[in-house]
Amino acid sequence: MTFDELTDGELSLRPHNDDDAPALVAEIGNPRVSQNLDDRVPYPYTLEDARQFLALSRALAGGANLAIVAEGRLVGGIGYYPQSGVFRRAADMGYWLGEAYWGRGWMTRVVRLFCPWVFGTTGLERLEARVFASNAASRRVLEKAGFRHEGTLVRAAVKRGETHDVCVYGLLRRRSVDAEPQV
Repeated sequence: MTFDELTDGELSLRPHNDDDAPALVAEIGNPRVSQNLDDRVPYPYTLEDARQFLALSRALAGGANLAIVAEGRLVGGIGYYPQSGVFRRAADMGYWLGEAYWGRGWMTRVVRLFCPWVFGTTGLERLEARVFASNAASRRVLEKAGFRHEGTLVRAAVKRGETHDVCVYGLLRRRSVDAEPQV
């Protein structure tokens, strides 16, 4: 799949490039950002971690990891990873935003931009997102972007020694196309 850029005029999504490494370290290296990310994203986050991520992103078959750019700089990331086997028409979606950019409504706009692109360029029928129940801001992003809370996995995750409930959200292709997102 080829991809150049998606934009809403202020926020853009583009493929990552090697120049993103220092910004990735600075933003993901923030413990407040990292605390809500999967453990596949190491903490502390080093320049070598960023370089490995960028190499894997370029080699990713069937999914996408995109940089979120605003004000001329990388401010976050969003991606999807197709599931396999009987779940092959679904993908897991994840995202993050640098702390300095929280509270501006940017991530909701990014998710609203990203999901129609995913459905329009793939045969996927479903996007799923899992967030810690304690992460109210991320849960609200998904709800405002049209995702539905489908259940809570009780005591399903451990992050930095703490056990968390995990909320599962889903967005179907037809809901993404046919329905207005919740506000």
